[in-house]
Amino acid sequence: MKFQVNRDVLADAVAWAARVLPGRPAVPVLSGLLLEAGDGLRISAFDYEVSAQAVIEADVAEPGRALIPGKVLAEITRSLPNEPVQIALDGAEALLTCGSAEFGLITMPAEDFPSLPVMPPKIGAVGGGVFATAIGQVAAASSRDETLPMLTGIRIDVDGVTVSMAATDRYRIAGRDFLWHPARDGEQHAAVVPARVLVDVARSLRGGEVSIGLGDSVAGFESQGRTTTVRLLDEQFIDYRSRLTSDWTMHAEVRVAPFIEAIKRVALVAERNTAIRLSFSAGEGGSADGRCLIQAGGGDIGRGAEVVDAQFTGDDIQIAFQPHFLLDGLAGVETEHARISMDSPTRPALISNEGDDPDFRYLVMSLRQG
Repeated sequence: MKFQVNRDVLADAVAWAARVLPGRPAVPVLSGLLLEAGDGLRISAFDYEVSAQAVIEADVAEPGRALIPGKVLAEITRSLPNEPVQIALDGAEALLTCGSAEFGLITMPAEDFPSLPVMPPKIGAVGGGVFATAIGQVAAASSRDETLPMLTGIRIDVDGVTVSMAATDRYRIAGRDFLWHPARDGEQHAAVVPARVLVDVARSLRGGEVSIGLGDSVAGFESQGRTTTVRLLDEQFIDYRSRLTSDWTMHAEVRVAPFIEAIKRVALVAERNTAIRLSFSAGEGGSADGRCLIQAGGGDIGRGAEVVDAQFTGDDIQIAFQPHFLLDGLAGVETEHARISMDSPTRPALISNEGDDPDFRYLVMSLRQG
């Protein structure tokens, strides 16, 4: 194996593939990146759950393959001078040269590297920006508790041209709908994909379109020469749609940016695991021009309060939330104003984009006030 490649292109592709390398590999070969030179250069990583493959242009003098320690290769390629990189296999050593820098890396047996899953059949495609935004909006509500795997995933429901994504950690539910280009008309699909993998895929997108594939217990995501496959979680999931579409008796609309900033300021005096209290009231004579009083603290640190304008309809209400849960929901709102819908101080509240049929909804549990 012998090839030459652009330094920046190689470093970017190696860093992208190396992100799935396991911290504690089950077998030593899983700590390696498989480099396959032929019609270009393919860089692969696999940990039996998640696979990553990046294909880049390379000037290949001798086709071949080599399994190189992944984290070391990522560190080296990131620090190389801005010169073309040449990698040549010489026995058990991969010789990497770049300008005056030279490294000899001991390879591992490439034949012991497991076969990677193939990209499952394509079910549709969507713009990378829409895909990444939707994941960012719902992933905050997923759980980090691995004892309940279902809650660590993002549920994806496909119904023709509409895709719905949802996640929950039992304390909040986030849902986002968007349109896409299905591979076949009228098809329906459902899957639960680990949220951490989807977040990683979204973070590494460079624009363009994302193709999504679903197969036997595997999902695949492909964009601009980069492919990620992941083993699916159990399809079992809560009935999130019914919980995000209830009727509400009280509605408030607030400007998102000032509201977030005010909450962050007041939360500075909120002790750990204590609430932010929101008091909504209508204007003079019950008009919709009202206000929201934001309060926190009162313990050993001190207290804080700030008032922001709010368009409010319904009976005056004081309701409390975990500050970071509240901020996660507001961060997902894409419109200038957020709508907060409520029924009582003891029931969850719904945060959504403004409008009659919002494509983003975030249901968050309220806290009992002492």
